[in-house]
Amino acid sequence: MSRLHSAARKVTLRWTPVILLLVSFMVILAACNGDDEPTATVPPTVAPTPEPTPEPTPTAPPAPTVAPTPEPTATAAPASTVAPTPQPTATPRPTATPRPLLAATPEPTPQPTPPPRPTLPPTSTIVAQLKQNAEEFQYSIGKRGGSLTSATISEPLTFNLAISNDASSSGVLGYVFDGLTETSWLTDQVEPSLAESWDRSDDGLTWTFHLRRDVRWHDGQPFTAHDVDFTFNRIIYNDDIPASSLPEFHFRVLDEETGRWQEAPMTVTALNDYTVECVLPVPFAPFLRSMGTAIYPKHILERHVDDGTFASTWDISTDPADVIGTGPFTIESYVPGETVVMRRNPDYWLKDGAGNALPYLDEIVHVIVPDLDAELAEFLAGESDSHGVLGEELAMLEPLQAEGNFTIYRRGPAFGTTFLGFNMNPGANADTGERYVAPEMLKWFRTTGFRRAVAHSIDKDRIIDEVQHGQGYPQWSSVSPAAGDFHNPNVRRYEYDLDRANEILDGLGWLDTDGDGVREDAEGNTIEFSMVTNEGNNVRQAVGEIVHEGLQAIGIGADYRIVDFGDLVSQLTTTYDWEAMIIGFTGGSDPYSGISFWHSSESLHLWYPNQPIPATKWEAIIDELYVLASQELDHAKRVEYYHRAQELAAENVPVVYTTLSERLAAVRNVFGNVTPTLYGLWDIRYLYRTDR
Repeated sequence: MSRLHSAARKVTLRWTPVILLLVSFMVILAACNGDDEPTATVPPTVAPTPEPTPEPTPTAPPAPTVAPTPEPTATAAPASTVAPTPQPTATPRPTATPRPLLAATPEPTPQPTPPPRPTLPPTSTIVAQLKQNAEEFQYSIGKRGGSLTSATISEPLTFNLAISNDASSSGVLGYVFDGLTETSWLTDQVEPSLAESWDRSDDGLTWTFHLRRDVRWHDGQPFTAHDVDFTFNRIIYNDDIPASSLPEFHFRVLDEETGRWQEAPMTVTALNDYTVECVLPVPFAPFLRSMGTAIYPKHILERHVDDGTFASTWDISTDPADVIGTGPFTIESYVPGETVVMRRNPDYWLKDGAGNALPYLDEIVHVIVPDLDAELAEFLAGESDSHGVLGEELAMLEPLQAEGNFTIYRRGPAFGTTFLGFNMNPGANADTGERYVAPEMLKWFRTTGFRRAVAHSIDKDRIIDEVQHGQGYPQWSSVSPAAGDFHNPNVRRYEYDLDRANEILDGLGWLDTDGDGVREDAEGNTIEFSMVTNEGNNVRQAVGEIVHEGLQAIGIGADYRIVDFGDLVSQLTTTYDWEAMIIGFTGGSDPYSGISFWHSSESLHLWYPNQPIPATKWEAIIDELYVLASQELDHAKRVEYYHRAQELAAENVPVVYTTLSERLAAVRNVFGNVTPTLYGLWDIRYLYRTDR
């Protein structure tokens, strides 16, 4: 499942197994760029209409298993046959008149010579080094005590992880809960957690999990198989609960009579106190990874499920002491706008190699700050121990490493994405009857040529140069290069080309007939709309300004505004009353992490969620490709399915991608068991302070 994120700094430092699962296997609405969704409750009330395609859209073959067809090149530069280099040599930028009104004017007074800009090593070099780090790493026996402090612009929206869909909440709650499995921050391989072992039937459909017998909930009650049974049968598969992990367990079976995919659950049965059996309706490649989903306490939550109050249980007003899990930390306190303090679980089940109880740290402190500048100030003042470094900060921070006693770690391109999305939802508010999007706007947004023109208007090189200060990568495909061979480098590209963008719009008959700088559609409607992003995120706001200028340059009006992140999440997932938005989603090493974003029936199919049937042919094919890839156990075939899905996404441009950030993190040199890998910097349970 996907989650929205709010902060421009990627918080990939403080891994627990559940956090790693949430970010690697779920797409998350996030207030940050890179690596935070209440489930929609108002279904569309208007049947989907065909998408207008004045610029013809290539038709995908009916059977997704065939090799990809050659891509048209009429509106894009030829696709590269190799993976994109970290920062391609910039070509002269096309110009257009009039020059965008928001262009920065030069500073008239002399400025100090800036420090040399750090160069970005080739992606292959970074990846090779990170893999070597993981292979060579061995845990040291650590020391008990001390704390880890970090500053963040994000704070939790709920304490109920089961229905949380924002990265701020899951980032805190991931310390509190465990799953049956966990995913290694070193190798990305699935390992035992609450389940100490498992068996699989020959057909891959029946899985038997053997649970640990030494695990207790934070209140001292024993963890058993009945908690697992309760989690799946009473929460995840409960139609009255908007469980955020449900997309991970939507198994789809092809109905041979109708030719449509039908959803089917797995059966979960507690065979005894410490054995759980799961029977799947179809093979499912990411199954063990998905079983890292959090398990919840039956003895506490069952009564809330029974009386229908589960969705309001453990809300943000709850006493943190009432939030009970099995994880390595508990929530000691939460002061809105100030701090979240996590306290060590003294009865946690995991031991180090010498038999010492983990975790080593006594405390984790999240200091909540108003913006990204304040995050940096906390780190420079020595008040925080780790800091997600922005490209613009790198040249300043690099020479301070010795004096400040910290190291900057480089981890390659982010898994998460930042993009411009348009609301193509044809529905209406069930109470008021008011359409989510005005009919004329809906027509613009659902026109493929319009979206392609917008894609050509976004200057990615400028974003990398001015916003990321060279520490970024243009994003062409929906899957990050960090995902290895799942990434398709050969998708259609929309290079920055204002002339081509204007040509497309002219061809649609959308012209500036009154000379005011803004085009009108064929019916005379002025083409303008609101475009929002979240406050506190300096980087995303700067990206929005460049996107805004590009829209102006091709005669499209956009009222660019900054809004509260919580309001933005509500618009996306509950009220649906937005027009255009610059937002970020987390990603993961397996593209199936994006199922709730890419499958048309899911709640985070951002441009038109919860579709009863796919609104377009290409969406139907992507749906099928994701399902087939999830059921295919042959890795090469999975790669083929996901590559084809990326091609279709690039052809039809439902969202317009911008750039990927280089993952940079500064960490004080007072911690042991730290090493940079593709998937994290540490396992929080093994992290310890060396200055005690």
